[in-house]
Amino acid sequence: MSQQIKEGDKIPSGSLTSKGDLGIQNYDPAEIFAKGTHVLFSVPGAFTPTCSEKHLPGYVEHAEALKEAGVLSINCVAVNDAFVMKAWGDALGIGEKVRLLSDGNGAYNQTMGLSMDTGNFGGIRSKRYAMIITDGQVKGVFVEEDKSFEVSKAEYILEQLQK
Repeated sequence: MSQQIKEGDKIPSGSLTSKGDLGIQNYDPAEIFAKGTHVLFSVPGAFTPTCSEKHLPGYVEHAEALKEAGVLSINCVAVNDAFVMKAWGDALGIGEKVRLLSDGNGAYNQTMGLSMDTGNFGGIRSKRYAMIITDGQVKGVFVEEDKSFEVSKAEYILEQLQK
């Protein structure tokens, strides 16, 4: 596993996908986060309890406040395929407030040193985290301890942006 990305690092190039009305779209994080301030948060898996009941809904609920704090885009990544991510967004009715990105094989999160092996539960998954990225540079990375949900939630990231 790579060394964990840290504040001051450039966001690495990689390949993430999403399923939209026009099919599969490919995204390079280094390109989409190159200008302006963005939030990228990650969940261990779509349709899992904390992710579906608190993490993603929190960002949807606070989307306007985040935009008012200068955030151009809110992005959620998980080690699920683009079809699962789209179905998850549809099931939760999130609309366009959060871009759901697929890291299908976990390679991007591994590149950033933010993956974990859950064994038989789901294999390689992403750690739960959030980061603030401005002009392609990581301004803050907030990684949760196992089984916690404090520093990656929308309210905490909003507080960090307002400092």
